[in-house]
Amino acid sequence: MAQTVRAATAAAVTQTQPDVELRQVFKTFGADLAVRQLDLAVQPGEFFSILGPSGCGKTTTLRLIAGFETPTAGDVLIQGANVSAVPAHRRPVNTVFQSYALFDHMTVKDNIAFGLKIRHLAAAQVRDRVGDALRLVRLEPMANRYPAQLSGGQQQRVALARALVNRPAVMLLDEPLGALDQKLRKQMQVELTTLHRQLGITFIMVTHDQEEALALSDRIAVMNNGQIEQIGTPSDIYDRPHTPFVADFIGDTNLLPGRIDEAHPAQVRVTTESGLRVLARAGNMSSNQAVVVSVRPEKINLSLGAAGGNGNCYQGQVSHLMYLGTHLHCIVRLSSGESLTVRQPNRADTPIAVDTPVYVHWAADDCLALEAA
Repeated sequence: MAQTVRAATAAAVTQTQPDVELRQVFKTFGADLAVRQLDLAVQPGEFFSILGPSGCGKTTTLRLIAGFETPTAGDVLIQGANVSAVPAHRRPVNTVFQSYALFDHMTVKDNIAFGLKIRHLAAAQVRDRVGDALRLVRLEPMANRYPAQLSGGQQQRVALARALVNRPAVMLLDEPLGALDQKLRKQMQVELTTLHRQLGITFIMVTHDQEEALALSDRIAVMNNGQIEQIGTPSDIYDRPHTPFVADFIGDTNLLPGRIDEAHPAQVRVTTESGLRVLARAGNMSSNQAVVVSVRPEKINLSLGAAGGNGNCYQGQVSHLMYLGTHLHCIVRLSSGESLTVRQPNRADTPIAVDTPVYVHWAADDCLALEAA
């Protein structure tokens, strides 16, 4: 259901003026180029995530949108207006930080009201809007508590309410769940998607957590070395990565470098560096082209006997095995020398142990040949 809603949102917003747009943006810090030639358009109502490893430029990009940094070159537009030189406090955006940045000496309701009082709104208007924000994040009983008296999840909701009470056009989220434990993160992911759906405003989130980005986003931009490698829906990014970096960064994958022996319109045969011959789906590629074959661990099947058909099937031996409850995480050493990571459902009828001779097999459509960097 959530995937259907996200797909409908992504399709519906493609014809409108972007809420946030970056045009040929560069940002340098001294001799360091943090962001280079960045083009990005976030549509109204999207939950858009910027994903990448530490130091890739994602937080700098968010700070450029927020107004905490000024682009060295290029333009930042919000709802069609160029705000490149507009200070942060005059932009129609609010930011929620990983640290929450709550005022310890203020109650929950005073924390939420702070921005409204700075703008000198009437007391009755402040009271009404704070009450609305408290109801939205379900914290009405906590209104008179102090941050130290709240759980991590409650503090995160106060930070959200404090940003939302200003009615921003765009909500910016900088690693908003990074300070929470795993179970609470899952709960707050549901809270965030519910809140986004209720409000209908644009959310832009920076995260290094691939699973979080896949779970929450309408679209994702994957950054690497200051540039965007790919923008797409979660299924596009995961199932149809454009580069080996995206395939490797989003989830787990096995990467097999090699060259194309035979090229057909939708499928190629690749010989890997160790001599393994692999059938893979591909776009417009030619013979002798250097490629990297990506195959996800969950796409690989294990069996004690060779599989029939025209797919990929290779002999090997289980070298490592980890029990992870819902599934088994296996490393299989192939006769050719490659090691493949395999994720198998935890079933009683799978008699797999370390040193077990096995066959690994997968369909050609379940792996992808990508142009080598």
